Amino acid sequence: MSDQTANQPTCTRAAGSVELLIEPNAKDLGGFSVRRVLPSPARRMVGPFIFFDHAGPAEFPPGEGIQVRPHPHIGLATVTYLFEGEIMHRDSLGYEQPIRAGAVNLMTAGRGIVHAERAGEDLDDNSRLHGIQSWMALPLEDEECAPDFTHYPADVLPEFERQGVSIRVIMGNAFGRESPVRQYAPTLYLECRIPAGKVLDLPADYDELGAYLVSGELRIDDRSIGGGLMAVACSGSGLRLEAVKDCHVMVIGGARLGERHIWWNFVSSSTQRIEQAKADWREGRFDGVPGDDEFIPLP
Repeated sequence: MSDQTANQPTCTRAAGSVELLIEPNAKDLGGFSVRRVLPSPARRMVGPFIFFDHAGPAEFPPGEGIQVRPHPHIGLATVTYLFEGEIMHRDSLGYEQPIRAGAVNLMTAGRGIVHAERAGEDLDDNSRLHGIQSWMALPLEDEECAPDFTHYPADVLPEFERQGVSIRVIMGNAFGRESPVRQYAPTLYLECRIPAGKVLDLPADYDELGAYLVSGELRIDDRSIGGGLMAVACSGSGLRLEAVKDCHVMVIGGARLGERHIWWNFVSSSTQRIEQAKADWREGRFDGVPGDDEFIPLP
């Protein structure tokens, strides 16, 4: 998706195993609510994750749906993960791929890619859309790599139960299970469903760690956390998630990559590289998406 201007998330310093609580501010994109968690004023990244949007849930009437026009990216990899609905991905490499609940679309921008995200084949019916759009910064040696796109069907992601908690490993390694989704740096990305009364202990195996509560109510260090909040762990600490109500939780984290700059849809360790990307988009030097000629000007 495209990084449009949104209200800044609210950050609250915490204590115990939690360094920071981030409350996203929702933005209505014409009947479609998006809550931006990262980047936030007090925390730009959690591991390699530099952008984290909770989109929906939204219901579209027949003939309507998400329509994200072709737009460019550099210096990042995008991960699209849906709970409900379908999005059709098209990009300047010529890939056309629908994504549905539980699958992963991994798009690596590297030195530059353009993509569009449109409503799926269910456009003629009432359709719901709900999911997470995240961006990961690339390590310095991969910022200018060749662009790439890979689709991972839902059934290739490890899914298992641990002490009554359902866990899917979207990226990385957790509890002895490893996802096949490509990593450019050590990355953790989990979907967890924790029934009321159950506990999930997240180990301190990664430099940075965060837990975003899609829905439900958690208790961490005797602090109650409601839906829509992200708890960022203190450096070197794990998190003990106790479900007060049935919880749907996304866990992110990984290696600390250092400072990155983000402007619109561009991520880089160099401000000069972002300025070059602006000029390239303005002057039409990015490759287009075959069959989709709509254009988004620079903001």
